Amino acid sequence: KWDDLKARLSERIHFGTAGLRGKMGAGFSLMNELTVIQTTQGLLRYILSSFKDKNEPLSVVIGYDARHQSHRFARLAAALFAHEQFHVYLFDSMTVPTPLISFSVQKLKCHAGLMITASHNPKEDNGYKVYWQNGAQIISPIDVEIAKSIEANLEPWKDKAWQLDILNENNSTQCISDPWEKIIDLYIFEITKLSYFSQLNEKSSLKFVYTPVHGVGQPYAERAFAAFRFAPFISVDEQKSPDAEFPTVKFPNPEEGTETLACAMRTADEHRADFILSTDPDADRFAIAERESKEDKNNEWRIITGNQLGALLGKID
Repeated sequence: KWDDLKARLSERIHFGTAGLRGKMGAGFSLMNELTVIQTTQGLLRYILSSFKDKNEPLSVVIGYDARHQSHRFARLAAALFAHEQFHVYLFDSMTVPTPLISFSVQKLKCHAGLMITASHNPKEDNGYKVYWQNGAQIISPIDVEIAKSIEANLEPWKDKAWQLDILNENNSTQCISDPWEKIIDLYIFEITKLSYFSQLNEKSSLKFVYTPVHGVGQPYAERAFAAFRFAPFISVDEQKSPDAEFPTVKFPNPEEGTETLACAMRTADEHRADFILSTDPDADRFAIAERESKEDKNNEWRIITGNQLGALLGKID
């Protein structure tokens, strides 16, 4: 299978402003343990060089979604950083939404953040998102410099992280801690400050359906609704639990529209709900649909476009 071997081995998976993203499998062009190790070595060396003049302990925060191999890739990266005496805030007890990584970088004053996810890609994919000290995803020229550092650190360091010796079952090393309990409480506290109409929310008769599309969003959406003092939303039972196979959708991207929101629309029709809210598997992409009319017997739904949603959020702000 020469064509297959050439595709796997003749090129390296590209590192850019979105980090890495691609199919999982064997070969330099795919997402696997080796390419995660190589990328982490390059990122680690770049962070060391970027902050070498500052006399301060270095730290990173790492999270992962519910995709196949996400937990394994996150632990490999964490072990490498811990071996190099970084303090690693590893969300090891819970899958987390990507926005929590950006938030954690800032609140924990980390030098970088890493999220293992392929976002809304098909189930065969995984990825590696990198966030910088300001909590934002990396931009040029940082991505270019990290890519150069990866190329300079391709050979796996001997006796290092892939053995996972530093990550025992209890994560007892002082270099690694799980920030979930502290960060989620702080995150909910911060978003509660944005709830200006709590009394109106409590009295609202609007019905909401929410789906994480087999992703990680469900428990966080529940807490957010409670923080804003809305009545609990109606869950889409077949999609509310994380499932790396995404069995009910072709693409787990709520912005795909009716095809991805079909289960949510059926649930909303059963309950005569007013709105459908949806997030993608790592809960950093959001879609909303509204019922055209309560009197509409055809159950027509209008999906709000990204531009329309941006205008609504801008008006609220």
